[in-house]
Amino acid sequence: MKYIVGIGGMTNGGKTTLTNNLLKVLPNCCVIHQDDFFKPQDQIAVGEDGFKQWDVLESLDMEAMLSTVQAWMSSPRKFARAHGVSVRLDASDTHILILEGFLLYSYKPLVDLYSRRYFLTVPYEECKWRRSKRSYAVPDPPGLFDGHVWPMYQKYKREMEANGVEVVYLDGMKSREELFHQVLEDIQNSLLNRS
Repeated sequence: MKYIVGIGGMTNGGKTTLTNNLLKVLPNCCVIHQDDFFKPQDQIAVGEDGFKQWDVLESLDMEAMLSTVQAWMSSPRKFARAHGVSVRLDASDTHILILEGFLLYSYKPLVDLYSRRYFLTVPYEECKWRRSKRSYAVPDPPGLFDGHVWPMYQKYKREMEANGVEVVYLDGMKSREELFHQVLEDIQNSLLNRS
């Protein structure tokens, strides 16, 4: 059985932490990080807001990401081995792919591939504080969060909801352990119901 999990949501919401924790315990599990598909910096447009448009779908090579997902779908065992994932033969031939990123549910060709979609949220002030504590290869210029990052998050979240994309909302203010156990239990129950 092939099972694709989306761990989406806002910047600095806890997506990568949750993904990494799930990766440690789920059998035959691979991960694809959307951040690995950013286009080169010289291909990122400057918007009317004066900022490089990193937080828009066009900043990502989504066709390459889709091709990577399709490679997993065509042969999850081969994909796992090629990415250094040990394949457990006792895992009832279940293969899990986690897609992790901030705009997972905005690219139509991917939306219907998910078995389960999660969406992490945190309040504005918490998100801004977490973002200020992170160091990025390309540092945030002053005003980026309020002038671009937060408005783009709100825009894409509204579009996702308007398009009827069903997600399980997760409170990113919960402890890492609580979120991990909530999602792990949900995935395990979903897998049991499919077998």
